[in-house]
Amino acid sequence: MLPDYSVIAWLLIIFSVYLTGVSKGGFAGGFGTLSVPLMALAISPTQAAGLLLPLLLVMDAFAVKAWWGKHSRAEVWRFVPGLFIGVTVGTLLFGSLSEEGVRLVLGILSVAFAAYMLLKPVAKKPISTRWALPASSVCGFTSFIAHAGAPPMNMYLMPRQLSKETFIATCTVTYAVVNSIKLGPYVWLGEVNMTSAWASLLLVPVAWIGVRNGLWLQSRVNEKLFYRLVIMAMFVVGLNLVWQALR
Repeated sequence: MLPDYSVIAWLLIIFSVYLTGVSKGGFAGGFGTLSVPLMALAISPTQAAGLLLPLLLVMDAFAVKAWWGKHSRAEVWRFVPGLFIGVTVGTLLFGSLSEEGVRLVLGILSVAFAAYMLLKPVAKKPISTRWALPASSVCGFTSFIAHAGAPPMNMYLMPRQLSKETFIATCTVTYAVVNSIKLGPYVWLGEVNMTSAWASLLLVPVAWIGVRNGLWLQSRVNEKLFYRLVIMAMFVVGLNLVWQALR
């Protein structure tokens, strides 16, 4: 049985899934962070996260197949221990935040990441690998809460000065790892259930189209302009979520 969402909610969900697919296909998942905050404007953040996870795993399969072998194995392995730590902390803290609290955290993360991406300084030399563990631990935690692992991951990987292709591939494989780690806890906690699974199954074609379009778009669009538009959208959505949580 499908969830009883409004038409507006379904439209936001469909757009969010498509946007995430495009992001995973060709833009290192960087603006997929917008998906749960966008869906949370119409449905519960935990419902949004549970509905999206199976679709993320499907998208990961498509994206990893396309980018496999181009990633930095060393960077991915540096992230694995921290991802387990972050997901474990997220699992233990599940339920301790109210829905308003989750919206507030999500809104603050969205605004902070948008501000960082717009104002970040240009790194003169690669960041030390010792930052991989704290960055990946925060990535695992924020990914568990709202599939928002991109901000901490990007804050570490961008200064590592990888090539564009290696950066996208490394992010793609890392997202696949953390999403696989999250599946067990999500099922155990009831975030992924039969109702959400039916909705996820219905949206698989949207996810597939998004990934394919992302692979096609990444070499054909003005990437800088595209990112700036999405970052501004993330900033506006984040402010909206903070307002919803505090009103």
